[in-house]
Amino acid sequence: KLYDHMARNTSALETLPAAAAQALHSLGENLAIARVRRRESQREWAGRLGCSVPTLVRLERGDPAVGVGLYATALWLIGRASGLPALAAPAEDRGALEDDVRQALKRRAARSAASARARLARGRRGEGQG
Repeated sequence: KLYDHMARNTSALETLPAAAAQALHSLGENLAIARVRRRESQREWAGRLGCSVPTLVRLERGDPAVGVGLYATALWLIGRASGLPALAAPAEDRGALEDDVRQALKRRAARSAASARARLARGRRGEGQG
């Protein structure tokens, strides 16, 4: 079962979009800079993160196989973990917002068409009564 889990992860990593890979690479570099600016060795930082030095090296390279929990902990160590929820804030999800607008326009068009049909039907009934 462990092998199946690893195979799935490998597949997911192989399909990682280039933009996502670049973003992780930049995040890793930024975390490495933050560690160096704090004058902490990789051994010290890894100890604070609760991981091995080789895992820290992979994190600082932006390795997508490093768990998101370690990235979150590293951000916490530099006082930036509170910004994580904003990364996927619904108010900033342009794709979903654009879809909401498209759906609202479709509903409006459907209501307008139904309203026009109802007005026509009322008009026809009124013609026969005169």
